[in-house]
Amino acid sequence: MANSSVSYKCPNCGAPLSFLPGKKTVTCEYCSTEFEVSAIEELFRDKQELAARAAEAQEAKWETDDAGSEWSSDEAKALHAFTCSSCGAEIVCDENTMATECVYCGNPTMIPKRFDGMLKPDFVIPFKKTKDEAVAALKKFYEGRTLLPSDFTANNRVEAIQAMYVPFWLFDSKVSAQVDFRAEKIRRYSSGDYNITETQVYKCRREGTMSFSKIPVDGSKKMDDDYMDSIEPFDYGEMVKFSAAYFTGYLADKYDMDAAACTPRANERVENSTIEVLKSTVQNYDAVQVENAAVMKDVGKVSYAMVPVWILTTRYNNKPYTFMMNGQTGKVVGSLPYDSMKAILYPALMSLVLLPVFYFIMPVIFMLLSTL
Repeated sequence: MANSSVSYKCPNCGAPLSFLPGKKTVTCEYCSTEFEVSAIEELFRDKQELAARAAEAQEAKWETDDAGSEWSSDEAKALHAFTCSSCGAEIVCDENTMATECVYCGNPTMIPKRFDGMLKPDFVIPFKKTKDEAVAALKKFYEGRTLLPSDFTANNRVEAIQAMYVPFWLFDSKVSAQVDFRAEKIRRYSSGDYNITETQVYKCRREGTMSFSKIPVDGSKKMDDDYMDSIEPFDYGEMVKFSAAYFTGYLADKYDMDAAACTPRANERVENSTIEVLKSTVQNYDAVQVENAAVMKDVGKVSYAMVPVWILTTRYNNKPYTFMMNGQTGKVVGSLPYDSMKAILYPALMSLVLLPVFYFIMPVIFMLLSTL
């Protein structure tokens, strides 16, 4: 995040600066360098301006009040909610679902009451991938994983599979940014008995404006944020105006984080993306790092959408493994077990393979060198 305060540090050694009583200068207590007050003001003026802009950026608010709308009474009658008695997860389903199982823990569950209390989404991205395609994608996800246990790949079966609509808040924003980078050019050479590293330091400032459309942040605490980020991107060109008809035959997760609660993640994604874009323009240096950044965003619109996710669960050695697939694009993410013995043996086997090659090639190289 951008700094909204300024630390006064010595330009020579990086130690804190202080105004010592009885002196007319600002003094570094570590290297004893003294600076005129006017010089320090000039040196840190830019940082103070950036800090002020960063403070303003932190106070800016997203317009979250218009995200989603209220359900009509007829629409609400067609929706139901239940709470899993085993793990406590809350799931939304259509009126035709009389019995199901919890997608999080597999607990068989009856549906006892009518759904209420959830904002109506603005948009929905319909499912494109079928159940068979989800299973096939998971099997392909296993391919090439050399450290997978052999019995996992040979005997693995999908224990549970569920198509679910997951709540997402989509943030739009226009930003203006000013970022200072510390860039370095490094030269290494030898002189006599010394190995010398010469570092030239540059201050590179980048400013710019850019627009972000539909920055996604999932609104469910139960859904792993890393998984949700990893199955992106979604094709928003296929997003349509919401209709409860899209829920037919699927489960829908109820959001437990409203748009306002999700703004910190949206802010972080906007700021990080902005800085990375500007950083990509600082080229032909050996190292680049951010020194100061101020990312100012305009008040942006927030929409509420339901996006399609396949959740697949397998079990190995009595431990469940969960995978998630983008129900629109087919991208799969998840964690896999690994065979610790293979992890030990594979490097050893590679060494045995390379050893004869080494002994065969080296004499040939020496022979060629001797003819030059």
